[in-house]
Amino acid sequence: MVNSITISTFKLMDEAREAGGVWNDEAVVVRMCHWMERDQKVTPLKALQGLIWEEGYRNGELPTPLYPDVAPALRTWHARGLRLYIYSSGSVHAQREIYGHTVAGDLTPLMSGYFDTRTGPKREVGSYRHIAEAIGVPSRRILFLSDVREELDAAREAGWQTVWMVREGLAGPAAAHRRATRFDRIPL
Repeated sequence: MVNSITISTFKLMDEAREAGGVWNDEAVVVRMCHWMERDQKVTPLKALQGLIWEEGYRNGELPTPLYPDVAPALRTWHARGLRLYIYSSGSVHAQREIYGHTVAGDLTPLMSGYFDTRTGPKREVGSYRHIAEAIGVPSRRILFLSDVREELDAAREAGWQTVWMVREGLAGPAAAHRRATRFDRIPL
C-alpha cells in the first residue's frame, strides 16, 4: 500500500499544482480539507479518496450499498447488449472499486467504461459531447441517468436522452426530463 500511495501522491501533487496550489505536507492537508468541506469535485481529491476507499474495499470494510433494483437492472441491460458506462465526479479508480465491491457482488464486468472529472465537469455540455465521441455512439442513442438537474440539462443539450432518477421527494416541475423512481422502471 505504501508504494502505491507514494506514487499516486506525486501524481496527485502534480495535478493539484496544475490547479494552482503550493505544495508541502501541511498545504496538501489544508487544501484537501478545504475541498472536502465544500464538497468540491476536483480530480486530486477524488483520486485520494479512491486510494483510501481501495484499502477499505480490500479489507472488506466498505461494501457498496445499492438500491435493490440497481444490480438486476444493470445485469438485464448488459445481457440485452447495452453498453454501460459510468460518468462520476469520483475518479475512475474509485468507480472501479465502488462497482467491484457492491453488496450485489462485482459489477465491473458489466461496465464498458468509466469517465470522471478528467473528461470535464458534469454540468458542462462539452463533457457529454466528449464522452459520445470517445465511445463512438451518436448522442441521440445515449441515455443518461442522474439525480442532478444541471447534469441532465447539460446532457440533454448535448443531444442525449435523459432520465431524472428521483428516489425520494419530488423533482422540480420545471425540469424537462423523463423521471423514474427505480432502475427497473426506466423506459428504454
